[in-house]
Amino acid sequence: MEYRRSVGILTGLIILLAIITSGYGLLSGHGPEAARRSESFTSIWGDKVELYGSGIYKHDSVSAAAQAIAQDGVTLVLGVPLLVVSLVMSFRGRVRGRLLLAGALGYFTYTYASYSFLSMYNQLFLIYVMLFSASLFAFILTLLSLEREKVERYFKHSLPATSIGVFLLFTAFMIMMLWLGRLASSLREETAPVGLEHYSTLVIQALDLAIVVPLTAITGVLLIRRRPYGYLLASVVIVKAAALLTSITAMIIGMLRAGVSVSTVELVAFPAFHLGVIVCLYLVLSNVQESG
Repeated sequence: MEYRRSVGILTGLIILLAIITSGYGLLSGHGPEAARRSESFTSIWGDKVELYGSGIYKHDSVSAAAQAIAQDGVTLVLGVPLLVVSLVMSFRGRVRGRLLLAGALGYFTYTYASYSFLSMYNQLFLIYVMLFSASLFAFILTLLSLEREKVERYFKHSLPATSIGVFLLFTAFMIMMLWLGRLASSLREETAPVGLEHYSTLVIQALDLAIVVPLTAITGVLLIRRRPYGYLLASVVIVKAAALLTSITAMIIGMLRAGVSVSTVELVAFPAFHLGVIVCLYLVLSNVQESG
């Protein structure tokens, strides 16, 4: 009961603040006239960077702003409703609701960690930090509320755990190789990596290589071995990945519309992962048994 009350308060705060930040991100000075106000900026690496020049993301690059706007749209249209629905289901004692809620909170934690550390400073900074903090602690409390010894009984024996585990291992490996491939020439030639632009470091790649890749790989191994934590983490990782990859797909579309080049590997890999994760999400949720 204590977990439920705390998670409910934190999730309500997240929903309110996410509507404010994503709504403001979508509406603050964006439109056809925004591109005309863009300006060039020379980074400390000597690279020319086009700044967006309008709205809350005016000091971000055209590429980063296009991605942020796309993610704001996904958060508002998909993320917030997912939080609301999963919270209601969780309060009604539904196992699917608790698993969806944990995954949704994982998405919000990752999203607003990246906004807090990556986006150029703007008027919403403190709200980004509040969203990051509230999402992180609500995520932890939700995981603690799921009893380890009962998690395995939440799922039917028909769940293709080995197949899903292998897919997660493959995904972790591909993401690792994708980011290491981007860094290889930079480290060898001591130049700025592709995509750094005028930012200080590669925040997304750091988060993925330090947290997402190891967590996804560990989850895959535990799931193949049918360990209780494997079932729990698989639900969280897959729900979070489905929401995040929806954002990434929207980001790619936004970048292409803004005239930003996207590598062929990313153009093919991320939509393919997105499709695979959606299939895994269906398999996981369809094999949940509410009786536990």
